[in-house]
Amino acid sequence: MQHTREIIEQYYKAFNERKVDALLWLLSDDVIHEINQGKQEIGKKLFEKFMERMNGCYQETASDLVIFTSDSSDHAAAEFTITGKYLSTDKGLPEAKGQTYRLKCGAFFALKKGKISRVTNYYNMQAWLAQVQ
Repeated sequence: MQHTREIIEQYYKAFNERKVDALLWLLSDDVIHEINQGKQEIGKKLFEKFMERMNGCYQETASDLVIFTSDSSDHAAAEFTITGKYLSTDKGLPEAKGQTYRLKCGAFFALKKGKISRVTNYYNMQAWLAQVQ
């Protein structure tokens, strides 16, 4: 259980430091990424492309992190606050003008052999839109 918690802590540390390579190192090659109100993507390459787009459009920090782990240590959940700045217009979303935002978020993780095999993210898209429009 402690090892699972450490992996999730490392994931958010890498996220906050915008260190995509460190984040990718924590993922299985066939990681399933379930994007909030979006499609499911499979594999590290697609996750890397997603993170490159995110880091180009947004500057975000996760704080107030609370991690929950299953007794079997193969599942975890996290609740956190994202504080961000909308840097560059993301396709299909309002124009970016440096707007700031703050959202409560949740994420669910599955782990296999010490690697994250699934990441599912949730946040209130309508609340985000209200803050950037």
